Amino acid sequence: MTEPMARAKILIVEDESDIRDLLHFNLEKAGYQTFSADQGEKALEMAKKHTPDLILLDLMLPQMSGLEVCRQLRRDPMLQHIPIMMLTAKGEEMDRVVGLELGADDYVVKPFSVREVILRSQKLLERREKFPGPAFLKADSLVVDLAAHTAVLDGEAVELTATEFRLLSHLMRNRGRVQTREFLLDKVWGYSFEGYSRTIDTHIRRIRKKLEPHQDLIETVRGVGYRFQV
Repeated sequence: MTEPMARAKILIVEDESDIRDLLHFNLEKAGYQTFSADQGEKALEMAKKHTPDLILLDLMLPQMSGLEVCRQLRRDPMLQHIPIMMLTAKGEEMDRVVGLELGADDYVVKPFSVREVILRSQKLLERREKFPGPAFLKADSLVVDLAAHTAVLDGEAVELTATEFRLLSHLMRNRGRVQTREFLLDKVWGYSFEGYSRTIDTHIRRIRKKLEPHQDLIETVRGVGYRFQV
């Protein structure tokens, strides 16, 4: 495993002290700087104060749910691009889907392997691509600035999460070529995780909604994956 980013800041939002302490200890040991919160309001306060590089967010929180925390983070212009990894229980599949639709980037299911959490955290933190080739990608009235990490459609800014931006950019760079879900998971997430292909579908659905009325630029190839129109 490669070394993590130098003292990247990770906010752990978890109300179970044993899990919180376990994550804190192992992430610090792996070279990260961690902060923690045991409830939603405090998590939002700490996110604004520390501007973390990654947030590990438990969905089952007292008072304010993790889903509401995710929703508020994605509405805040100063915080909306911070990657979010959800921590969920096995029976919270619908909440995971909702969380992904709200803009979460990844999730792990409890009980989880600490090594897996560290690996996925590392991948999320390293995910900013070094874009080769042109500085801009264009399709009709959609312009993606790879260096500035921005997208403009019909002259208006498109607010994309880091994962959505990466996924859209990859599809645009490979326009006309079908990209399987498995390949997209590997290229965009940095690893494959069997049975999680609906993660791709959720993110594509979110991107299409943000590209309206040009959502047809991303074509579904039934039973295979997706293709960006030439």
